Amino acid sequence: MDIVKEARKLAVSEIDKYGLPNIVHFEISENKAVELAEKLGADKMIVRVGACLMDLKLGQAFKEKRMAEHVAMSVEAAKEFLDQFDIDDASKEKIVNCVEAHHGGPYKCTEAEICANADCYRFIHPKGFFAYLTVLGGGRFTDFTDALNAAEKKMDEKYDVLSLDVCKEELGEYYKTLKGFIEDSKK
Repeated sequence: MDIVKEARKLAVSEIDKYGLPNIVHFEISENKAVELAEKLGADKMIVRVGACLMDLKLGQAFKEKRMAEHVAMSVEAAKEFLDQFDIDDASKEKIVNCVEAHHGGPYKCTEAEICANADCYRFIHPKGFFAYLTVLGGGRFTDFTDALNAAEKKMDEKYDVLSLDVCKEELGEYYKTLKGFIEDSKK
């Protein structure tokens, strides 16, 4: 079995079942993680699997009103998934760290830091930001201001997670521009 293909298949099946994370968000972070792994010379297999598994149980946690537990739930599911494959313990530990640290360190490996930074693109890159607004407006919030405030809060949270210079440089201008748009929208 190809661990990368199986991780992606599992992640997409959870998205299909629960509707979260938004498939656009999933693809944004997955693609950015691979790009960053190539740029930074990290292990692409670990990054790809970590990116696929980092929000594996987000949808289930949301449905069960256990959002604060989604990282722990995803870690446990990732461990169960990894037990099916013949990979070394060091690689397993790195993949688990990608999942457990995707909201910000401590990073035990470069691959985990890459996954956390790639996750930020879901909420700071314009495509991810606007996709998030559709998620918020599609059921979580009926009030525009509430949805906008929630999107801004998430964007700020993810901006604080950014740790890689290449990501700070790429997302910095988007962040400032979106903050300006949000401020103007509140007037």
